[in-house]
Amino acid sequence: MALDIKDIRNNPDIYEYIARADDSMRALGYTEHSFAHVMKCAEDARNILKTLNFDERLQKLAWISGYMHDIGNVINRADHAQSGALMTFRILDKLGMPACDLSVVVTAIGNHDEGTAFPVNEVAAALILADKADVRRSRVRGDDFSKFDIHDRVNYAVTSSRLQVDSENKRISLYLVIDDDISSIADYFEIFLGRMKLCRRAAERLGCAFSLSINGQVLMG
Repeated sequence: MALDIKDIRNNPDIYEYIARADDSMRALGYTEHSFAHVMKCAEDARNILKTLNFDERLQKLAWISGYMHDIGNVINRADHAQSGALMTFRILDKLGMPACDLSVVVTAIGNHDEGTAFPVNEVAAALILADKADVRRSRVRGDDFSKFDIHDRVNYAVTSSRLQVDSENKRISLYLVIDDDISSIADYFEIFLGRMKLCRRAAERLGCAFSLSINGQVLMG
């Protein structure tokens, strides 16, 4: 049975798991991991593969992976990539997704979190890039600076974030604008250097170079 994107978006169980997973993240004090984040990841992951001329099947699987990648947080933040992959397997297998597609989706989800991540296939690579590039002010909950940790400060300081895919020159670029009155570029690298290295590996899996520009300065690439 072929599942379409609308089947995933309209599924009430998947919707509930995403919502409750973000409730857990809110209680733990993490940035937003709800529908704004997963929809952005889904669209960006699909668009990365579309722009690089991968086939429509992989584009669809990238969207599904992006939409469902964080549901494991409903169980626990620790090892959420692996628990999310197992949850996704159960849900999509029950919905009739064939093994050839399901294996791609659970592999991508199981390999997206930086502690254990690796771009083992094209969909995983697209998901990693989409997820790690989603740094923005609107993900921070509240505006009480006295309660911000370094992750909150860095996300809040990002006033503009754009992921650009150049298929002709085989380059994937992340452009950020950071308000350095709130957080320094050094703070960004303190917590996100590992993620940016992972993005470089993911881009390489897709046959591209990766570059990072902050406030007009090329810092990677």
